[in-house]
Amino acid sequence: MSTLPSTTDTAPPGAATPGTDPGTPPDQDDPASLKVVPARHYARWVAAVAVIVLVAQFVHGLATNPVWEWGVFSDYVLSETIVQAVWVTLQLTAYATVLGFLLGTVLAFMRLSRSPVLQTVAWTYIWIFRSIPMIVQLVFWFNLSALYEHLGFGIPFGPVFWSVDSNSIIGTMGAAIIGLTLHQAAYAAEIVRGGVIAVDHGQLEAAAALGIPRLRQIRRIVLPQAMRGILPTAGNEIIGLLKGTSVVYVMSIGELFYQVQVIYGRNGRVIPLLLVATAWYVVLTSLLSVAQYYVERRYARGTNRTPPPTPLQRARRFVRTLHAAAAQRNQPVIPLKPLGDSR
Repeated sequence: MSTLPSTTDTAPPGAATPGTDPGTPPDQDDPASLKVVPARHYARWVAAVAVIVLVAQFVHGLATNPVWEWGVFSDYVLSETIVQAVWVTLQLTAYATVLGFLLGTVLAFMRLSRSPVLQTVAWTYIWIFRSIPMIVQLVFWFNLSALYEHLGFGIPFGPVFWSVDSNSIIGTMGAAIIGLTLHQAAYAAEIVRGGVIAVDHGQLEAAAALGIPRLRQIRRIVLPQAMRGILPTAGNEIIGLLKGTSVVYVMSIGELFYQVQVIYGRNGRVIPLLLVATAWYVVLTSLLSVAQYYVERRYARGTNRTPPPTPLQRARRFVRTLHAAAAQRNQPVIPLKPLGDSR
């Protein structure tokens, strides 16, 4: 008895599948067989080449233009006068930063208080000191003795028990620190206030429900969370203060920019001496930026339990990877035994 051929039998190799065109390749509809062509960003390439050319021209000008006088730069960049001036700049920055942010924190909480008197006084202070340029404030404090010849201690609107000459207690350096501190405090107050109001108010309500004292709420709950919002802006403000200390040259204080002016006023080498000041400001700003990065990383632990690796950790990981790859290449190749070989 003969059997009819089944329609479900598989087609012989090389034969066309029923229902398809014999002239169409069998893998035409397979996505894996399609050729993927990456997009060409010609405009991006042109822009990159243009930027590289401009940077190369700038570097070439730095190396070949005789006006830069790199020999004069190398003679003065680490000279004793310049290093002492850098130390004065760092002192002004440190004092104004610490005192300014302490006073600014007090002003910020005065603005956040429920007392209309404290709010008004803090708002007026911030308004006045943000309105007056820093150089005007410095000149004013430099001439404070013309307004108050003596500073004393006694009963308000009454007799003075003890007084001292204002010039003897507030010198040129003291006047500069006072001016920078009061100017910085006005901006620091708004930075701190912005970070505090960014903290969820429910945190304070929960702390109050647990009976935690108000001062401890601020110190242990509010400020650690507010620091994440305070630090980026505060870092920029401190860097701006570092560069802003150059304004005290009007008070003849021997900071970096003043000393550079004195030197190029004597020898006439303006460009290389300005380059000396620029190099020091870049170095100091870079160090502050690195410190800001690590402080922000520390205070970000509450939101990110596994922070990304630091640049130093990435460099160490890259070096370890290179060492591991080199060690793997130096290992001898052990030939595999054929299957069934019992030797």
